[in-house]
Amino acid sequence: MERLNVNPTRMMLTTLKKRLATSIRGHKLLKDKRDELMKEFLDLARTNKELRDEVEKQLGSVYKSFSVASAVMSEEVLEEALMFPKQGVELEVGSQNVMSVDVPVFDFKTTADDPTDIYPYGYANTSGELDMAISDLSSAFPLMLNLAAKEKEAQMLAAELERTRRRVNALEYVKIPQLEMTIKYIRMKLDENERGNQTRLMKVKDMILEQSIKERREADERAFLESVEPGEMARERREEAVEEETFQLPPA
Repeated sequence: MERLNVNPTRMMLTTLKKRLATSIRGHKLLKDKRDELMKEFLDLARTNKELRDEVEKQLGSVYKSFSVASAVMSEEVLEEALMFPKQGVELEVGSQNVMSVDVPVFDFKTTADDPTDIYPYGYANTSGELDMAISDLSSAFPLMLNLAAKEKEAQMLAAELERTRRRVNALEYVKIPQLEMTIKYIRMKLDENERGNQTRLMKVKDMILEQSIKERREADERAFLESVEPGEMARERREEAVEEETFQLPPA
């Protein structure tokens, strides 16, 4: 994996450390969100399956009763009985926040004053199976509406779960390793520069120390010579004086 193309400076190192800490914290939060979304999705899937089985069971009963009614009644009478529905429904759509996902919530109310008044025909020319089919269909309608909301919620949670999973993988396998590699590279460059500066400082220190030793040695030599010269001059003067006295004495 390639590192980031940045300048190896201490300021950049501090910035990347902050970004790495933020990425690690975000990765942990997104991972917790992913796990919670998975748990919520599995619970919703089980609820959805139970609700679908119940709806399919009731719809099977509706189809069975309606098939019997179609067999015992003529097509014209059946169409006439169901031509003008007596009951209407007003649907209201709301929303509910589930793990940062706005899922739909459906609610309905009947337009008639009596919700049980669902038969738009008289009982003289119709069969009891048609009454059972309409009654079962009226009972199954709230379940069908709830099933539609649950399935839409499951789809939205699945999409959010996939997005969260991609973000977690991007942080875990791309962003965080890339930041760690870049931070390691900057540290190596800074350590290399530090070693180079330390080597240069040691070299300069050795040069200064050598110069200081040389100057101290020269100063010692000058001090020694200055301390030795007066004694030699006095001895030379004494020798000269003795020679002069010897030269001036008359012969015996």
